[in-house]
Amino acid sequence: MRLAMIWALALLLAGPLRAQDYIATTGPLADDDFYRLVACAAPPRGPCAKPSVRWPLGAQLKVAIARMDRAFLGRPQARARAALARAVQYLNATGANIRLVRSDSPANADIRLYFVDNDGRTPLLGKGIRGFEGAVVRGGAVRIWWDQAGIIQGANIVFTRRLAIRDYESALLEELTQSLGLMTDIKNSHYNGLSIFAEDSNATKQLAPQDKMALRRHYRPGETGLRQTR
Repeated sequence: MRLAMIWALALLLAGPLRAQDYIATTGPLADDDFYRLVACAAPPRGPCAKPSVRWPLGAQLKVAIARMDRAFLGRPQARARAALARAVQYLNATGANIRLVRSDSPANADIRLYFVDNDGRTPLLGKGIRGFEGAVVRGGAVRIWWDQAGIIQGANIVFTRRLAIRDYESALLEELTQSLGLMTDIKNSHYNGLSIFAEDSNATKQLAPQDKMALRRHYRPGETGLRQTR
């Protein structure tokens, strides 16, 4: 089956809007507006600009570190592994109808993490990481791909050494959350230091109430199949 892939600046069209990494808003958002923004890039009371995609409801996803370059050995590696463990714990505690499980087998993982020795300014070339050939990753980024039914088939997450160690906890949690299909950030000062989806902040290391709400709406407990966000 033919797969579709979402890129950091994918040229996907839905109505009059072009998909992008974030949507700018002001002030606190109602839950409906917050969810639709992060799930399908819809501005408040506006149409979706991205497809709504998700893993199968109730799925158990294997998460594995597929690459850890020597530049991360020592304290960075230890901090990264601890941050990954906490991110998995936080996401599993949201009540969303999906579960993440850490794995030591990247070949069989659904979500793969790559810690690449790159300065965050030059393109990634010849790394063999799906979705990232030629990409510039300043700190961390995620790529997901899905089938024609909108079911996510896999995700790759890349971190470069430009990411400050103090930001590992926030970055790991953000990219893992977005690998679940909530791909759009919120550019809004109200959410800086509050939401993991804040475009202009890496200050939060836990999921805010609306972050958890969005995950539960995307993966409603007790439901099966695939729902569409409109």
